[in-house]
Amino acid sequence: MRLAQWRKTRSQSGLGSTFKTKKLHVFDTGPDFSMSIPPRTTSLSSMIWQVADLLRGDFRPAEYGRVILPFTVLRRLDAVLIPTRDKVLKEKAKWESKGIDPMPFMEKAAGLKFVNTSDFTLKDVLGDPDNLTQNLSAYINAFSPTARDIFDHFRFTEQTDRLAKADLLYLVLEKFVSFDLSNKAVDNHQMGQVFEELIRKFSEASNETAGEHFTPREVIKLMVNLIFAEYDDLLTPGNPAVRTIYDPTAGTGGMLSVAEEFLLDHNPDARLTMFGQELNPESYAICNADMLIRNQDVSNIRLGNTLSDDELADYKFDYMLSNPPFGVEWKKVEKAVRAEHEKLRYDGRFGPGLPRISDGSMLFLLHLVHKMRPAKDGGARFGIVMNGSPLFTGAAGSGESEIRRFVLEEDLVEAIIALPTDMFFNTGIATYVWVLTNRKPKNRKGKVQLIDASSFWQKMRKSLGSKRKEMGEDDITLVTRLFRNAQDAQIATITAADGTQTREVVAKGAEPPEAPEDGKVKLAPLSRIFRNEDFGYQTITVERPQRDEDNNIVLGQRGKAKGKPMPDSSLRDTENVPLNEDIHAYFKREVLPHAPDAWIDEAKTKIGYEIPFNRYFYVFDPPRPLAEIDADLKDVTAQIMAMLGELSV
Repeated sequence: MRLAQWRKTRSQSGLGSTFKTKKLHVFDTGPDFSMSIPPRTTSLSSMIWQVADLLRGDFRPAEYGRVILPFTVLRRLDAVLIPTRDKVLKEKAKWESKGIDPMPFMEKAAGLKFVNTSDFTLKDVLGDPDNLTQNLSAYINAFSPTARDIFDHFRFTEQTDRLAKADLLYLVLEKFVSFDLSNKAVDNHQMGQVFEELIRKFSEASNETAGEHFTPREVIKLMVNLIFAEYDDLLTPGNPAVRTIYDPTAGTGGMLSVAEEFLLDHNPDARLTMFGQELNPESYAICNADMLIRNQDVSNIRLGNTLSDDELADYKFDYMLSNPPFGVEWKKVEKAVRAEHEKLRYDGRFGPGLPRISDGSMLFLLHLVHKMRPAKDGGARFGIVMNGSPLFTGAAGSGESEIRRFVLEEDLVEAIIALPTDMFFNTGIATYVWVLTNRKPKNRKGKVQLIDASSFWQKMRKSLGSKRKEMGEDDITLVTRLFRNAQDAQIATITAADGTQTREVVAKGAEPPEAPEDGKVKLAPLSRIFRNEDFGYQTITVERPQRDEDNNIVLGQRGKAKGKPMPDSSLRDTENVPLNEDIHAYFKREVLPHAPDAWIDEAKTKIGYEIPFNRYFYVFDPPRPLAEIDADLKDVTAQIMAMLGELSV
């Protein structure tokens, strides 16, 4: 069976990875987060999206989400508050009669950081059709200011007025009241997935990019596993530790919520205080709604462009996660970013350098580095998803190279993991998770781990945009183990005589599996450890002299160049020399034998850094011997001739 067939069989069987680990430390990767959207969540989001049938004709498909998303949030908040509604209203009456602000007491009664002081529920509002618009507006205004702010960003009043004019407000509200969005029926994790599925449908209907709003859950889980990979007092059950986590591209808050679920599963007594910033008002509103229900302080979630206007400028964090836009230019914030770079240098966020204008993802990398809690205060670790460009784009001295130089020479890069292609909703390109920390353990100091997880995937039953693959639970577990072990490892592909294939991880120092009878074993690198300086190089400029018509070397006549050979720019060349190698020894060995008159212009020497990920994991597969190919061709030809002979009888 070919590898592609093996993968197909594996994905159809639903068995996940067939990897066997050998001599690898087993790490408990935490709670069992669903890798794909569960059926209950999918069916609920589909039911909610059916409201679009009511809107068709009066609203364009691109506008469906502007109605459906805020009404979903409204129904969720209403359903969450119903169980404690009577207690809240009693507290209101009790403390108002004493002339005391009842809000703190009402929030305590609700067990949340928001309440609604109306005497109505949404069901009650629906019961008075003649005053529906006014009563719904009064109900919205009865929310705490933090909750009202959510509907302001949805422009909810504008949408309800339009629905009322189209005689649709009652029908739409009636539909949403029929959905059970209580905590008992839909927990926070499932509700987050419902929001994300609705946003995906909204993005498809409006021809927008779903990937701008959220990250696949299995990618988030992998990143959360990696940043929490080292057990400490935070994960110790019973320890009331408090940590902070931050996402500068928060979207709907998926990364923050999965991180909290992971932590509470391990240590219910711990607390993870969430912070974030989001550019899109609708995503920001949904994120705030999710934070409210999770009893988080919504003032920690800010609206605005993180690069040009850091709303949390004075904060440092313990953990961070981010999935910034891939390949999106930063021209609209160029003025602010360049001003900070030039004015503050290393006291600001962008001191090391600026990437080319066409891709701003490395600016988010620098932003997160700046947000790390200092090592003396406990340090920080973060994970960020980027495409392949930040690994190698830019020659020595360029902005990208200088950023790589900074994070490597400061010993911040802990690991880079290659993900499968076709993992994200808006792109099928190769992506990588970078893990950075300023609290490296002793065995990692001065080193970087590269893990090739590009083959760890299973095919989805149904594609979602560009997303056709997902990482299974076993895949995530294996990558987490490899990361925790911080050592070289290989993957052995074992092909049996009948063509079936299995794969086995071979840790450093372990013996690879033996080939089965008439089968074979193919080894490929899976995890590799490098020194930081292995990624560095020096670009030297090699000059050769001008020559006159008689082939004599032209010498300079004035200044510092007087009496020295004049360089011929048409013969100028550059060479990249590994950082740990002497440039003069390299020049003598590699250049002088071919150009005896050459010299190095040392004033032009530059240091650069790149991470040629694919080169480190490439395995040459030699072609089959010609004799073997000829033998196969003869066998096939003989079979064809025999079949033709049978037809002619």
